[in-house]
Amino acid sequence: MRIFLSLTFFITALLSCRSSKKIQSAITKKDSLVTVVKNPEATDSARLVIDALEKIKSNKIDFETFSSKIKVQYKDNKQRNYDFNAFVRIQKDSIIWLSINASFGIEAFRVIITPDSVKVMDKLDKNVQYRSVEYLREIVQLPLDFITLQNLIVGNPVFLDSTQVLMYKEKEGIVSLSTMGSFFKQLLSIKKEDYTILHSKLDDADPGRSRTADFTFSDYIFISGHHFPVTRKIIVSEKTRLEVNLDYKQVEFDVPLSFPFNIPRNYGIR
Repeated sequence: MRIFLSLTFFITALLSCRSSKKIQSAITKKDSLVTVVKNPEATDSARLVIDALEKIKSNKIDFETFSSKIKVQYKDNKQRNYDFNAFVRIQKDSIIWLSINASFGIEAFRVIITPDSVKVMDKLDKNVQYRSVEYLREIVQLPLDFITLQNLIVGNPVFLDSTQVLMYKEKEGIVSLSTMGSFFKQLLSIKKEDYTILHSKLDDADPGRSRTADFTFSDYIFISGHHFPVTRKIIVSEKTRLEVNLDYKQVEFDVPLSFPFNIPRNYGIR
């Protein structure tokens, strides 16, 4: 099951990298524009924040179906390396289908995720597991639901709370926003030219947790009317450190898809 778990570590990028105090102390007076926002409607500067958030939202990828091959490179805190390919298919708001191939080219796992369930077919040990969506939350220790996972896979922002903006700045064509949401403090770095997300850092709002992450989006392509980041790098740490590199290939939107999940009769149930 290690291969399937390592794929889900790209979800655990929804963690943190710095406290809000460190974020704000890193901003110097030399920055072209720095606004600490307490009431987003109170000043002209604050309205720049609202405008930026609206432009980020306008970049949200809307689709009916999505598919891609993802090359996954994963390294754990013991410097063990894992490489595998994951084939992903999504029917918006209803099904996420994953086929995970080991490095020797044989399909090892097939996964079906719906808004309330997870099914995992282990083709190596010839068994199938049935779980609730709570299974994903247990794996990644996050307030994760189907829609959040769907947004993560296609590259949409998550946990972006526009009602509590801590900081806004512009410098050299980059817009930075610091927000406080229900679960996370988030620092976003955005390319001002097209408002695509370059970097996301999140900090757990729970002071008792020390989860940290650094999530980078790069190599954007414009496909089917969407800005899509084909390369993503994630570094996650709490009690352990994980590094994940995701390289998306064969990206397609809004084409007919099937979601085969035929369980052989000789498979056991775990």
